Amino acid sequence: MISQNPIYGDINMDSAEHCQRIGHALTQVKNTRPLVHHITNYVTANDSANTVLALGGSPVMADAPIEVEYMTARANALVLNLGTCRPETVTAMTLAGKIANQKHIPIVLDPVGIGATPFRYESALKLIEELDIHVIRGNMSEIKLLAGLETKNHGVDSADDDPDGAKIAMTLANKYRTIVAITGKTDVISDGGTICLLDHGHKYLTQITGAGCMTTSLIGCYLGANKDFFLATTAGILTMGLAGEKAAARMTPHDGMGSFKVYLMDAIYHMTPEILKKKGKIQYVFSNE
Repeated sequence: MISQNPIYGDINMDSAEHCQRIGHALTQVKNTRPLVHHITNYVTANDSANTVLALGGSPVMADAPIEVEYMTARANALVLNLGTCRPETVTAMTLAGKIANQKHIPIVLDPVGIGATPFRYESALKLIEELDIHVIRGNMSEIKLLAGLETKNHGVDSADDDPDGAKIAMTLANKYRTIVAITGKTDVISDGGTICLLDHGHKYLTQITGAGCMTTSLIGCYLGANKDFFLATTAGILTMGLAGEKAAARMTPHDGMGSFKVYLMDAIYHMTPEILKKKGKIQYVFSNE
C-alpha cells in the first residue's frame, strides 16, 4: 500500500521485505559476533555491554587515550557516548575515531545530554567536525540542538516532542552527510533522502536509566556485522522497540522497573529474525527534494 505525503513524497506502508532484511542482519550479528568498542559513560556501561552480549556481539570498554587506538583498530564498530564525558574522554574519542576512519570501521555517536553544559555541546560538534560519523542517535532535544533549533532540554532526558522530527532528521543528515536517528514516541531515521518511521516500544523504556544508551549499543552491534548502515540503524532501534513491548507484556502487578529491565535484557537475548519479521512495522518515506 502506497500513500502520498505532500512534503516527503511516497510513503511505503509494506514493511515485510524490510523486516525480513533486518532479520537477516540479526543473523549476521549472531554468526559473526562483532567486536564493538565503546568509549561510553560509567552510568550505563554495564548495561550497554550486556546488551551487546545479549544480541550476539562482543563488547569492549576502553577509554584510556594510551590504548584506544590499539583497541579500536581491532574492533568492528565504535560507539562514542558523551554521557559522562571529560576532556580526556573527548581526546580518547577523537583518537579512536580517527583510527576507525582510517580502517573504515563504522562509528555511532550518542550526544547524551548535550544541552546540559556548553562543554558537552562543543564536544559533540568537535567530534562531528573532526570525524566521519556514520550514525548519530539521540533524543529529540539532542538532535534539535545539533540542528541549531531551540529546545526545552536542560539535562539528559528529552522534554521535546516535535511533529517535524522527520524534516529535522533529514536536514541534519544532509548537513553532516550521515544517518540521523531520533528515538522517542515515534522513532525517526534518515540518511538525508529516505526517512524511516517506527512506532514500537513502551513507556517503561523512559523509566529506566540507559534505554537510549542500550539502543545506541544495539546499533553499534548491527553496524559491526552489516554493510548497510541505514538498515543496521533501523535494526537496532526496532530491536529495542520490540524488546520493550515484549518485556512490558511480561509484567505482573507485583513487578516494578527492576523486573522490567531484566525482562528487557531477556527479550533482546531471545530476539529472532522471525520475531522481527512478524512483529516489526516500518514506514519508509522517500523525499521529493
